[in-house]
Amino acid sequence: MTDPDPPPRPAPPSPTAPDDDAAVVARSLEQPETFATLYDRYAPDIHRYVARRLGDGAADDVTAETFLIAFRGRARYDQRRGTARPWLYGIAANLIGKHRRAEVRALRALARTGIDPVAESWVERADSRVAAEATRRPLAAALAGLSARDRHVLLLIAWADLSYQEVAEALSIPVGTVRSRLNRARRTVRSALGADPTVVSDATEVAHHG
Repeated sequence: MTDPDPPPRPAPPSPTAPDDDAAVVARSLEQPETFATLYDRYAPDIHRYVARRLGDGAADDVTAETFLIAFRGRARYDQRRGTARPWLYGIAANLIGKHRRAEVRALRALARTGIDPVAESWVERADSRVAAEATRRPLAAALAGLSARDRHVLLLIAWADLSYQEVAEALSIPVGTVRSRLNRARRTVRSALGADPTVVSDATEVAHHG
């Protein structure tokens, strides 16, 4: 008499994929504490981006306010968007805009003297050549000369690594407007940097997303 076949072994459980951002936001409407998941995912990147533009002194406050505004407005989040990155960067960009004069003053001081507290934070904490090259005087002058709208688009792509579509979502503008503002900003920067092909490549020929 042969032994009966053993029962099949249950398959090991598959790892649980993390909820996409829309699911986290939806759940936070009933369980507010779950919104902290988005903070854990994105706060370091938001903080780094704000520090590059405004220095470390403002980065803590702007980052905290970004997530406070997001939390308070989470019921209006577009659930069709699986990632909250554009939404959060858009809030941060609006807050950075309130510091526009301080940002331009810092860039102009850097262009004049090569020394500025904001520039020091860029040099010490930069994790890409784009941020490091921004400490050069000609580029600082070029960034200071951009309109706030063009500067937002250029730096969201170059420093936050958002795609054209994500920038459009972040700033609530058409993708075509993103492209036109980016092209205008690149032309300005190229003109300011002259014939240095390395700096032009790193600072203005940022990743081609779309």
